[in-house]
Amino acid sequence: MPLTRIDPVQYPSLLAEKVSQFKRDFAPFGVPEPAVFRSAALHYRLRAEFRMWHEGDRVDYAMFAAADPKQPVVIDDFPVAVESICTAMPRLRELLQGNEVLKRSLFQVEFLATLSGELMIGLIYHRPLDERWEAAARELAAKLGVQLIGRSRKQKIVLDRDWVLEQFDLNGRSLRYKQVEGSFTQPNGGVNRQMLGWACEQAAGLGGDLLELYCGNGNFTIALAPLFGRVLATEVSKSSVNAAHYNLEANGIDNVAMVRMSSDEISGALARTREFRRMQDIDLDSYRFSTLFVDPPRSGLDAPTLALAAGFERILYISCNPQTLQENVAALQSTHAVSAAAVFDQFPYTHHLECGLLLTRR
Repeated sequence: MPLTRIDPVQYPSLLAEKVSQFKRDFAPFGVPEPAVFRSAALHYRLRAEFRMWHEGDRVDYAMFAAADPKQPVVIDDFPVAVESICTAMPRLRELLQGNEVLKRSLFQVEFLATLSGELMIGLIYHRPLDERWEAAARELAAKLGVQLIGRSRKQKIVLDRDWVLEQFDLNGRSLRYKQVEGSFTQPNGGVNRQMLGWACEQAAGLGGDLLELYCGNGNFTIALAPLFGRVLATEVSKSSVNAAHYNLEANGIDNVAMVRMSSDEISGALARTREFRRMQDIDLDSYRFSTLFVDPPRSGLDAPTLALAAGFERILYISCNPQTLQENVAALQSTHAVSAAAVFDQFPYTHHLECGLLLTRR
């Protein structure tokens, strides 16, 4: 749905359409009635980015429609963003408008917020940034009370730090996460908490050890770790691995081993067909894996990872792409049946739908 047509009154019916489509798509697999986790109808996005459109002396936020990518649509407000972003947007534009050093050649603005109230703003330029820019940017950050980063070609200036600290309660625990600028984080904080809660509900009582692939900054790792004896978590992004180590320590999690490896590499290591120096301190034979947790990119699981998954008693699968999830479930039909399902509306007013399945060995 185009931004100009966002209407909270329509949200329930739009969500119902997506849930119905999910049921139709997964009916051939005998999927049980899914739990439905809805989003707030407004102020749910923790991330937003805008082009900055210069017209004479004026600068405005702008977006571009897919049907007409050369015609800017000036954005006065963005009601899907969390209130901290909505509050900062007009103040930032006004301050940029009145400062030529900050405004000149400004190409894009990026916002990253947290449920706990922190906000980071990235200013992207088509020119090198100098000491005058840094002095003006520090004054801007102080006025707005935010973390601020400036970027241009081969240049990054961080004022204070390039991350925000998220904190929220889940099942009686207070969870803390370092979220690094430029790294993946869940865009809908409220729905993310519901995803974590559902995953924990499915994992409760399973016991044994957990293998987690695509763990990112430890979003699910931190929530799930207390439910298992030990966890082996893998992620290929260096910045995400670094953040995950911080998050494990910040949350007092001591039963997780982190390895920077792709899903294909860990599949080879577990099959004993490949050896990796990164695994030299990991005794794979000592693990008693009962469950595989995956939250893959839109492309889903590749063939080696599907072969690995087929050997697990249970697979807890979070997907951002129902189509590749269908393909993966079809590939696992001979070994696993779907025993629980959920849909999470991370992206209201769009066709996108996050899904969760628990697959159990037949």
